[in-house]
Amino acid sequence: MIGNWELISRLVLAAVLGSVIGFERERLSWAAGLRTHMLVSVGSALIMLVSAYGFAEVLKDDHVVLDPSRMAAQVVSGIGFLGAGSILLRGEIVRGLTTAASLWSVAAVGLAVGGGLYTGAIAATAIILIILAGIKPLERRFITFRQRRQLTLLVTRGALTFHSLHDALGTSSPRVKQFIVQQNDDSPDLDEVMITLHRVSSMEYEAICATLRRLACVKEFREDGPQR
Repeated sequence: MIGNWELISRLVLAAVLGSVIGFERERLSWAAGLRTHMLVSVGSALIMLVSAYGFAEVLKDDHVVLDPSRMAAQVVSGIGFLGAGSILLRGEIVRGLTTAASLWSVAAVGLAVGGGLYTGAIAATAIILIILAGIKPLERRFITFRQRRQLTLLVTRGALTFHSLHDALGTSSPRVKQFIVQQNDDSPDLDEVMITLHRVSSMEYEAICATLRRLACVKEFREDGPQR
């Protein structure tokens, strides 16, 4: 059985490591932020401590055998309800998967601290933080922004609205990130429509362009290329 100060220090360390990961999520204003990650980490650490040391008196009896890993396994599977609560579905775009994964990871960090694996817990926290904060700029630069395209259309005045565009594109409408309409300076009877597409594949982009070209209200179609 560990001493009281060792028990308290493990819980405090779990809270600190959870706060490091939670702060990164809080910075981006996600639902699961600083306090949520701290609570998950401390709770997981406490469950691990209870699993490992909480049944010491019971184990003194003959013919009593307990498996400390069973409670840890339940934490890993049970944390899924928090992860599910942080996932949002907007059209065909799923958001919150990274936050759900960070909650699942911070639960593992808490279990590691509760089990006394300090080096592994600290190293995992550093790696998770690098993944969350360090990889994102690279992802934005080399992956996400290369999937953004901008189109400029000249259309009959008032003929193309966001709702009519949504109907025309159908299942591809969630790819529209921005929709801006302004009066064309050269032709008062025409609107200039700028459409920004987000996370669109090459095949889907070609299909969207073909759909827009077929619209009767479109008088001129211009592809502005990938946006950074």
